[in-house]
Amino acid sequence: MMQETCGSLASGNLQLPLLTPWPTDSLSFPHQAPSMEPASPSACTPTEKSTTGKKIINNKRRLTIDDFEIGRPLGKGKFGNVYLARLKESHFIVALKVLFKSQIEKEGLEHQLRREIEIQAHLQHPNILRLYNYFHDARRVYLILEYAPRGELYKELQKSHTLDEQHTATIMEELADALTYCHEKKVIHRDIKPENLLLGFKGEVKIADFGWSVHTPSLRRKTMCGTLDYLPPEMIERRTYNEKVDLWCIGVLCYELLVGYPPFESPSHNETYRRILKVDLRFPPSLPLGAQDLVSKLLRYQPLERLPLAQIMEHPWVRAHSRRVLPPSVQMAS
Repeated sequence: MMQETCGSLASGNLQLPLLTPWPTDSLSFPHQAPSMEPASPSACTPTEKSTTGKKIINNKRRLTIDDFEIGRPLGKGKFGNVYLARLKESHFIVALKVLFKSQIEKEGLEHQLRREIEIQAHLQHPNILRLYNYFHDARRVYLILEYAPRGELYKELQKSHTLDEQHTATIMEELADALTYCHEKKVIHRDIKPENLLLGFKGEVKIADFGWSVHTPSLRRKTMCGTLDYLPPEMIERRTYNEKVDLWCIGVLCYELLVGYPPFESPSHNETYRRILKVDLRFPPSLPLGAQDLVSKLLRYQPLERLPLAQIMEHPWVRAHSRRVLPPSVQMAS
């Protein structure tokens, strides 16, 4: 698996980028991001609704860990942990992602972290997790993220094994809308899967992990990344690919949510590769015909043959079953 990395940094001091309009090769390194308005105050408790997170984003001084009350762990990973946290001054509730610089440097992932911060901080969409701000000290990097109260879609899938048509169709509409926004910004996600999707207060999906995403003016790439079961043929064959890799991924996701396992899952990696390249797609009788039609139009070997995002949102099965609810601010804007 190829990874894009930058050179080692002196004295183990991981530096962070200035949030310029889009990534460049020569980034300057301040302590925190410039002013950005949060998407909504949905992470607040009723007594906190007057606070929209402006203090997190517009803070004139450098934030430190002492500005937060730290709550329970929300998740643990190789490079650090995520905690429920509250800003002491405003009581605004967030998820605080704490990453260890030594681990990031050891794996050569400085560039990937810089890219994740750069991309996610510029995306404001109801189905994309907000990155409000970040700061760092001698040993750690702290990402201040929107809190998604219902947790990971992956854990929900583990508990229930499958999702019903209504929930799955709603997720498909939400993802199609969010990815349309990403692609308009010239961002390819490349790693849509249950582990990278969170659920908000009303169960709405939130794309949460932009570690493998990339901004590229041409939208054409050759690096291979992502999860084996979700890899599209063009990435396995290391052909030049574009944003249509995301269409393949949400086709795989739709199948897994309804069936309980991904469509090309096999005992060995080689067999999984073979089935993906042949698009060896087998539908169980329990899978609704409308969902079969949608999945079969997304899982096409030729990227240009995959159903466009706009047509996913208008697909008869999605229209019949989706119960998407937009936040009031988005409804007013539309």
